[in-house]
Amino acid sequence: MYRKIGAPTALAVFLVLIVSGCGYLLNDDHPVPGEESVEKVTINMMHLWPEGSSAQQYKIVNQIIREYQNDHPNVTIKQEVLENEQYKSKMKVLSASNQLPDVGMTWAAGYLEPFVEGDLFTPLDDLLAGDLKDQFVAGTTEAYAIGGKTYALPLEFNIAPIYYNKKIFEKYDLQVPVTYDDFLNVIQTLNEAGIEPIALGNKDRWTGSLWYMYLADRIAGTRLADAIGGNASFTDPGLVLAAKDIQDLVDMNAFTRGFNGMSNDESKAKFVSGQAAMFLAGTWELPNYTTNPDVPQEFRDSIGFFKFPQVTGGKGSSDSWVGGPGVGLFVAQDSTVKAEAKDFVEYFVKRWGEQSVTDAGVIPATKVDTSALQLPQLYIDLLSEMNEATNITLFADVQMKPSAAEVHLNQIQALFGKAVTPEQFANAHDQAIEAGQ
Repeated sequence: MYRKIGAPTALAVFLVLIVSGCGYLLNDDHPVPGEESVEKVTINMMHLWPEGSSAQQYKIVNQIIREYQNDHPNVTIKQEVLENEQYKSKMKVLSASNQLPDVGMTWAAGYLEPFVEGDLFTPLDDLLAGDLKDQFVAGTTEAYAIGGKTYALPLEFNIAPIYYNKKIFEKYDLQVPVTYDDFLNVIQTLNEAGIEPIALGNKDRWTGSLWYMYLADRIAGTRLADAIGGNASFTDPGLVLAAKDIQDLVDMNAFTRGFNGMSNDESKAKFVSGQAAMFLAGTWELPNYTTNPDVPQEFRDSIGFFKFPQVTGGKGSSDSWVGGPGVGLFVAQDSTVKAEAKDFVEYFVKRWGEQSVTDAGVIPATKVDTSALQLPQLYIDLLSEMNEATNITLFADVQMKPSAAEVHLNQIQALFGKAVTPEQFANAHDQAIEAGQ
């Protein structure tokens, strides 16, 4: 049945038709008079904190993105999330075709250089002069500066302790080792008890690099940093001895079986499940031992840490750490949404600081007053060690240019696999450093 249209209704229909003819009909294509059309923007972001292995960081990233999108309804942030080694591989592919994401993560120093030389990252000094001025811990942004310009903003600061399972140590009446000889005795006792001493996934190679760096530091002191910088030789007796000590550790079954074919995540699982007693990694692992609800509380309560032990007669100090600024955020030089991408980076860094402390237990690169925060003791103790460090040597593969870093990582795997001698290991490094200069 049809209803007759009365005069007022007909007039309303007529007016709507008139208005639509003027281009103001209320639909998506015709804005309301007096309102400006807001352009929809998509920012592509790529990061390396997967939900599985970096659950707390992943959660915070998504929370910040939700907040930003709520505050900026016209902006959509599209994520691509890859684990560490996949991320590095994809960065190589995307940079070769100049198709980097609008916002991504990068490491500092030598890793950063080729991207800057290729004009792939845009400077972010304007952000440091704005709301983020004086908000970073001293020495963090400097690691991302080349030629007087800053090309990424750091999110983390890390040192690498040896985490250990206190329950396993107590069961076998083991004390935290102070000297390297003490450490070797711990390894021997664990082997005799049928416990794998050290979880190591050296398929990823940087994991083995940490062990070499610490031995080199404890034995030869600053010679390692000199050699990486091309100001000394890797054939220095102390550096060769460090390589030899690595192979001695392999010979005494210090590491998990099949370590050279095992990923870091696989070896970490051995540590978390109690199959291995120790695990050397950065403080980026703190969330798994403090705040991650997916890791059993009983295990989290059993985790302690110690500094890499002192080598008798060595030139290095046990208060010297391997570490430095972690990943930072970059904006692609050729991004079509560069202004919006920089605004998002500024927003992200501001919110990452305290949230990463309270919600994840990460040590951020920005200044955070932790005095009023309720924090796990493990976090407090490691933060104290960082503040008291006499020296922090940046990760070798980050310091080196990519070509030399690749040689270093391949040689690390070969050294642990006893496919090269300590002398061959040293010579290969010298050649790579010289070729990269």
